[in-house]
Amino acid sequence: MRLWTFETGDTAERYRDSIVIFFNDERKALSTSHLNGGYRDDLKYVFNHNINSGMGMKQDITCDNYEEHMRLLANELGLDPNASAGLLTAASMENAAIRSETYEDLTVTAIVTGGVVMNGGRVGDPAFFHERQGETVEIKHGTINILLYIDANLPAETMTRALMTCTEAKTAALQELLAGSCYSRGLATGSGTDGAVIICNSKSPSRLIYAGKHSKLGELIGRTVKEAVKEALRLETNLCPESQFSMLKRLCRFGVTAETIWQKYAASPGSEISQGCRSLSDNNTLDKPIFLKTLSHLDRQEELVLLTSFYVHLIDQMDWQLLPPHLAVTEGKNIIRRIEDRYALAHDSLDQLSGSSLAGSIANTVTAMIACFVLTIAKLIRTVETSD
Repeated sequence: MRLWTFETGDTAERYRDSIVIFFNDERKALSTSHLNGGYRDDLKYVFNHNINSGMGMKQDITCDNYEEHMRLLANELGLDPNASAGLLTAASMENAAIRSETYEDLTVTAIVTGGVVMNGGRVGDPAFFHERQGETVEIKHGTINILLYIDANLPAETMTRALMTCTEAKTAALQELLAGSCYSRGLATGSGTDGAVIICNSKSPSRLIYAGKHSKLGELIGRTVKEAVKEALRLETNLCPESQFSMLKRLCRFGVTAETIWQKYAASPGSEISQGCRSLSDNNTLDKPIFLKTLSHLDRQEELVLLTSFYVHLIDQMDWQLLPPHLAVTEGKNIIRRIEDRYALAHDSLDQLSGSSLAGSIANTVTAMIACFVLTIAKLIRTVETSD
């Protein structure tokens, strides 16, 4: 199936769980591919392939056989392995997003597949493997792969700058979606297995040497990549502004889930919940389905999403050392009080934000602030159920 025809006559085709760009003339490419990667000016094809297709090698991919696997894939796709560069992903090719923009004689086109729900990470997060001879190379469900086609002639150093701008655009898309890391409480900057191929037209009469944010080329790269990344994430995992408008989505990177709130909610008699809702009898039978239904109802209430967003941003700024802990805690208490006042809750959650729980480190303060918020939401659910 033909997905796109570029201004040069090159085409992007989707078949056999892959997207392949066919060159009909000389092109330059800069890629992160393990097959003919780096800078090349002798390629005829680039591809993006869904590793779940079953094509290629039947055993696990390791450092030793990664290139062999890519060569087998190229052969299966009918391509010359010596003239191909490719990327692997667990994302579906049917969910690829394409964005293209033109300014005068310059056109930039981005073809993106992606997901970060299982594999999103923030640069500098704790690693989970160190490469050694024979180490298995795992392609997790995720990976943002970008094929960026630029209809202009760029020298090698400008292609490298274009790759930087492309990467910034991907990260900006994730920041604007508040996509969380799977490995820390930070916002994701990408997945751990992202890849990119930058392609330019070496036969174009238009020779450009700037690809940074001040240049028109940089602007087009930024806009096409950012929009395509957002659309690909929406298609693959429904990661979008609408799905992110959620109290739980704002809190999940801090380890808060429906289950953690349930555990606080279901605390035994004499716990903070029972103390905070004294009208409830100690032998009240807790009903998890009703709890989950109530939580789902509260999850998207505008005021709660708004206040949760403010609260989380205080924690982020404290983590980034833009706010000292005492200021984050002070304003965090104001937010908790606002929730308590709005829903007529007992004013006892703030005990979590005083004393020894805040001593020592930012990490302790974060833990205490999250515990306080979880307690507040658990009390709110119990209050809503009681009033119903």
